[in-house]
Amino acid sequence: MSRISGRPSVSTEHVYGLTLRVARWRAGKGGPPLLFLNGIGADIAAAAPLLARIGEREVWTLDMPGVGGSPDALLPYAAPTMAATVMEIADRFGHRRLDLAGFSWGGALAQQVAVQFPGRIRRLVLMATTPTVAAPGIGWAAPLDDDMLASGLRLPTATPLGLSYQAMAMAGWTSAPMLPRLRALPTLVLMGKRDGVVPASHGRAIADLIEGATLEIVPGSHLFPFTHAAPVAARIRAFLDQPARAEQRAAA
Repeated sequence: MSRISGRPSVSTEHVYGLTLRVARWRAGKGGPPLLFLNGIGADIAAAAPLLARIGEREVWTLDMPGVGGSPDALLPYAAPTMAATVMEIADRFGHRRLDLAGFSWGGALAQQVAVQFPGRIRRLVLMATTPTVAAPGIGWAAPLDDDMLASGLRLPTATPLGLSYQAMAMAGWTSAPMLPRLRALPTLVLMGKRDGVVPASHGRAIADLIEGATLEIVPGSHLFPFTHAAPVAARIRAFLDQPARAEQRAAA
């Protein structure tokens, strides 16, 4: 496990018939923990340079079925099932209330979690993601995306079945009718200025649907959370550390 930045503690969780590899940085650290949900086919090691920088709190993530250290699922799964799965792991860790961040495919799943488990998410960070996975324009310019080209990204840790099941889980999925329910949830939406996979307009759509959400267009393209890990981690920390709105009103 030495290749994983920050040397997280790594465990295997068996949930609803799935076997999932989970990594925890600063396990047991006080304060609200942060759950990070990664992009399609990306494993713990890919997210580690970002997550290791989000200090002063426990941060954890997992490999989806068929990715990294998690074996393939026996059957396809849907987004609500995976949302329940990650929250079952949160329960096992004693995390009744937590912060949630998601990138790309994981950003869509994060929206599902937030809507499906109201009251359990304290703050939400969505990066390079969309409210409708089948929307026109998604992925059409991936071969020209600066970050994708510079990184030479391949998905050697994801099996063909793992990728297929992840794609199937979000087939036809949309959060658009549900996002207005999150109006009381502090939300930060970060989108890459030159993202050729999920254009920034998708982030604007999310911010328009969640009352009070903050939208920021940041340098980089689709993989900006990883290619610009230090400034993105700093922005996430600053957002998570902001006083709650009630506290801000009281202070005023």
